[in-house]
Amino acid sequence: MKNAPLISIHDANIINGEEVVIFDLDMDVYESDFVYIVGKVGTGKTSIIRTIIAENPLNSGTGEVCGFNLVGIKEKDIPMLRRKMGVVFQDFQLLMDRSVYDNLEFVLKATGWKNNVEIDKRIEEVLLSVGMQTKAHKMPHQLSGGEQQRIAIARSLLNSPKVIIADEPTGNLDNETADGIMQLLTGINKEKGTAIVMVTHNRGIFEKYPGRIFVCKNEHCHESRKEEKIDLALTV
Repeated sequence: MKNAPLISIHDANIINGEEVVIFDLDMDVYESDFVYIVGKVGTGKTSIIRTIIAENPLNSGTGEVCGFNLVGIKEKDIPMLRRKMGVVFQDFQLLMDRSVYDNLEFVLKATGWKNNVEIDKRIEEVLLSVGMQTKAHKMPHQLSGGEQQRIAIARSLLNSPKVIIADEPTGNLDNETADGIMQLLTGINKEKGTAIVMVTHNRGIFEKYPGRIFVCKNEHCHESRKEEKIDLALTV
């Protein structure tokens, strides 16, 4: 018997601004799941992610993420929700005016860590887990795109989340670098049991690294059946 889902959204209309972009979404994500959200540009993929992290409000249906009810969630509770998740973006979103170490320290202190010895230890652990243990002193501009994304993944791991939300994490990377990032994410998924929810429009990725696939099209998003042909305008 499965544990309760980490993400459970049912009969939900997903909005972007005032407009509904996806009607009647049903999605359950469990521990150890690797879930892709795929679709052409403008089909609502990122709007689902924004709803999951409570950036977009959920005004219809039901939604629970890591024990937080998305319907009517209070502003003060949103940071607490996000501490339960790791979030990785296409454009890395590192603080460019501070070192790798300082980027990670900033997140830990912002989420309640106070003991400097424990902070040092945790930063060392997450950098080691993404193969960046020698880069703590570097500034982001001294790193390649792939290295910056590895640091962003390390940042997402700081508070040992049960789920990582990744919005096109390989979108700005060449194929070889993207492959390294996918090996890293699938490794985290398998070794730690961390659920991954990843938006992509790259068919090569979800064919090479299989997972559950939710397809966004025609204002709906449904889980793909194994035999279903996924018709997308995708990059390679």
